[in-house]
Amino acid sequence: MARTIIMLHPGALGDLLLAVPAIRRLRSRYPYHRFILCAHEQAAALLEASGLIDDWTAVQGAGCAALFNGSRPEDPVIIDWFGRCDLAVAWIRDEAGTLAAALRKCGAADAVVQSPFAQALGAVHQSDRYAEILGEKVAGMSKVSALLMPEDLRREAHAHLQSCGVSLNRPFALLHPGSGSRHKCMNPSIWRCVTQALNEQGLLSLLLEGPADREVMQDLLDHLSPRPIVLRELPLRLLAGVLTLADLFVGHDSGVTHLAALLGVPTVALFGPTDPARWAPRGPAVTVLQALPCHCTSWDMVKNCGDKPCLNFSPSEILTACQTARGAGINPRNT
Repeated sequence: MARTIIMLHPGALGDLLLAVPAIRRLRSRYPYHRFILCAHEQAAALLEASGLIDDWTAVQGAGCAALFNGSRPEDPVIIDWFGRCDLAVAWIRDEAGTLAAALRKCGAADAVVQSPFAQALGAVHQSDRYAEILGEKVAGMSKVSALLMPEDLRREAHAHLQSCGVSLNRPFALLHPGSGSRHKCMNPSIWRCVTQALNEQGLLSLLLEGPADREVMQDLLDHLSPRPIVLRELPLRLLAGVLTLADLFVGHDSGVTHLAALLGVPTVALFGPTDPARWAPRGPAVTVLQALPCHCTSWDMVKNCGDKPCLNFSPSEILTACQTARGAGINPRNT
C-alpha cells in the first residue's frame, strides 16, 4: 500500500483553492504518495475529481472532529491512512499544539500545523503563505496552471445549460454579482451596464446566484430588461462544469471567482474592501481591478461606509478588463 500525505483544511472554498499551488508543490516532493484531504465535502470531492488529491474525508465528520479535539479517530479508514502517513499538514491555528500532538499520536511520522494567518509568516499573498508553511520558496509562485476537470463533468454542465435554454453555439459570459458579503459588492447599476454591453458585443450574459446572493440579485434583476438567464445555487461540481464552458467570468472577491480563475476561465476579479495583494485569485488568465484602495481599517467601518469608493468602477473600465482577460486566456471549451 502507498504511503500517505494527509492535509487538513477547514476553510471555505476560496481559502482552500488558494492552497492548491502549495498542494501541487507538495505532490512534486512526494510523487509516489497517496494524498488525502480533510476539507468541506463538495470542495474536497471537486479536487479529487480534478486529480489533485486521491481521497478525502469531510472536515465536519467525526474523524476530523476527534483530531481537532486531540483524540484518535475511530474510523478504520482514517486509522489506516494515518498508519501509512509520512507527513500530516494542517493549515489551522493550533497554539496549544493539541492537533499536532493528535496527528503524531495517530501515526503521522511528521506533522506541520500552522495557520496561514500567523503573523510570523513573511509572504504577502495567501497562496504564498500556504507554501511558506511547507518550507517552500515563494518567489515565482504566482504562475498557476489551470485545474483540469473530467470530461463527464463538462457533459453534465452542457446538458444543464441546454435545459436552461442556453445554446453553446454562442459564446457566453458568467457574471456573479454577489459574494460572501454584500459589502464586497458593487452597485447593481454598474452590473446592469456591463451585462447589457457584453450582450451587445455578442457575449450572452448569464447570471450566477449563490445562497447568499438573493437580495443583491433581485436589486439587479429589477433593472434589467429583458431578464437574463439566472443559474441559481448550482452544486459545486455542476458549477465547475459550467465554468469550464464559459468564455468569460466576472465576479467579486469570492470563492466562485477563485474557482473560475483556477479552472483557466478568462477572469475579471473585482476587489473593493479586501486587498488584492493578499487575496487576488490566481490562474492563467486573471485580470484584477480595484477602483480605489480601501481606507477602512476594520470590517465595521466597511459595513458603515456608504459611498464605497473602492467599488466605484466605471463600466468601461470593466469592459476593457474583460477584453484583456479574454485576450490572455484560451477558451476552456477548446482545451
